[in-house]
Amino acid sequence: MKNTSILVLLGIVLCASVFWLTGCAQPGESTAEGHRRHLRNIRINQQQMVEDIDTALLSDKPTRLSDKRVR
Repeated sequence: MKNTSILVLLGIVLCASVFWLTGCAQPGESTAEGHRRHLRNIRINQQQMVEDIDTALLSDKPTRLSDKRVR
């Protein structure tokens, strides 16, 4: 019983150390790619802010007012 628990514990430690040392083995992001991602996020956030302001000021929908008189 004690040997089994020690083996399980050692196996868990071994697996954890392998994953910790090697990582997920995914390719990284270059500096240029990170910069483009940041610029894209800033642009999208600005677009959403403008849309929110237009909605708050009720200028997001075309007006139904007309310069023509209805008889």
